[in-house]
Amino acid sequence: MKLDAVLWDYDGTLVNSVPKNIDITKAILSIVAPHLTGEFLPKYLRDEESYHEANHSAKNWQELYVDYYGLTHEEMLIAGGMWAEHQEQNTTEVMLFEGIKDVVTKFSYLPHGICSQNSQNNIRRLLESNAVAAPFKAIVGYDDVSNGNQKPDALGGIKCIDSIFGHTNSKCLMYIGDHEADVKFARNLQTALGGEAQVIAVSAAYSRSAPESWECKPDYTAHTVNDLFDIIGKYA
Repeated sequence: MKLDAVLWDYDGTLVNSVPKNIDITKAILSIVAPHLTGEFLPKYLRDEESYHEANHSAKNWQELYVDYYGLTHEEMLIAGGMWAEHQEQNTTEVMLFEGIKDVVTKFSYLPHGICSQNSQNNIRRLLESNAVAAPFKAIVGYDDVSNGNQKPDALGGIKCIDSIFGHTNSKCLMYIGDHEADVKFARNLQTALGGEAQVIAVSAAYSRSAPESWECKPDYTAHTVNDLFDIIGKYA
């Protein structure tokens, strides 16, 4: 079955945004939970290695904030509502993973989309500044779906596909992400599309995720960015 489109996660998949995410989270904690700043800063926000450990262990961002950063449920909800605004304001530079532009360019004859919990405006600016925006026909960010419909809920994927094609009758899609929630998102999207739809889940392990430890396994794992050439190429 040939691919109709390639859908991507953004953070940890297209770009290494860890330094920016740490900086944003610290800023939000200083407002929502100042008792978790300074010498009481959660250990998972003290360096990139610890951040990766927590980010890839948590099932979703809510669990990350409560179980790893130590926020209460109420503080977590407030923090989540501040994320998009702080993403827009934060100027910490993020970079495409080396080789990602080559992968997107190689398969630019296919429509590409992004389903992310980052800000749509942030994503567009990064793609444009790297001259790689053209293949991306749709971007669905955190602010494009309600808090209750964030990944792994399928709604963002449905909106992305509908924006690309004007309908949701696609037969074969690929979703590439770095988190177990991205695999669950791919499975939920396939269920939501129904019929003969197939959504191939690919794990971006080059961002230091460990899909071998996940309960929900991807169909393919890209240990390096170059692995994506072969994985996408099987269906392109």
